[in-house]
Amino acid sequence: MKTNLINTEEYPQADRQYKDRLFRFIFQRPADLLDLYNAVNGTDYTDPGALEINTLGNVLYLSMKNDISFLVSGTLSLYEHQSTYNPNMPLRGLLYLARLYEKHIVRNGINIYSSAAKSLPFPQHIVFYNGTKEEPDRIVLRLSDLFEADPEGRRPALECETVMLNINYGHNRALMEKCHRLKEYAIFVDTVRENLKKPLPLREAVTEAVDMCIRNNVLRDILIDQKAEVIQMVLETFDQEKYEKAMHQEGYEDGYQDGRKDGYLDGKQDLLRELIQKKLEKGKSAESIAKELEVDPETVRSLAGAP
Repeated sequence: MKTNLINTEEYPQADRQYKDRLFRFIFQRPADLLDLYNAVNGTDYTDPGALEINTLGNVLYLSMKNDISFLVSGTLSLYEHQSTYNPNMPLRGLLYLARLYEKHIVRNGINIYSSAAKSLPFPQHIVFYNGTKEEPDRIVLRLSDLFEADPEGRRPALECETVMLNINYGHNRALMEKCHRLKEYAIFVDTVRENLKKPLPLREAVTEAVDMCIRNNVLRDILIDQKAEVIQMVLETFDQEKYEKAMHQEGYEDGYQDGRKDGYLDGKQDLLRELIQKKLEKGKSAESIAKELEVDPETVRSLAGAP
């Protein structure tokens, strides 16, 4: 397994308008991404130059900035990181992969209207899960499970399979041993979570966890070179996940009784206001905050000026 130290020039400084989540940050080097691909697929490719990263930006109406997509040896891989179980991932994968194929067809000048069959890259959609809810090591989610039942028993015209791999520390041990970076990432997340249980201010708890990992040679090269950026990413991820949990908890989606619903919505608005204020203090615009939190800019401006 490669152990070369990371040159800081290979890791771009965190963007003030949007900071990538830690998973993508760690696996943005082609060499590390290729190691992850080999571990997932049981292959042994050694040339990072053969890997073509083709990640798209914000796709359609979906907030999918954290995806990694790439081509290697005729395979089109879409890798996503999730901290919550989401049965709709195959639908997201379908929409994303469709855009990737569209881009591939245009770039390579493929005439899909000709009578000759065209060769396309083999698709894979992998979700790396590290939420706090206990999940199996491996789950296969299928788009067809989301379709309405067909009384005629017909086969659907579309299918998309998503493989969800649990990468919490202690899960998928064989996979972790094949990809040292992934194992270090799992240990780092576990260390942060354990430290957050201590009666310490949030930033202090995260900083202490980072220092512990540096001492224990866990992501040491990245944490030394990019310590401030990593700490900020963890803090923003913590806030974002807290907001998303409030937005998507089952009681909200199903609807509360009027009294409980009003109380819930008030709490959700307070949390949203708190997040907006934090992002404004970092110099972010109302438009960029609205995009990150998936609300309209007017809501951001309204809550930013609210007492």
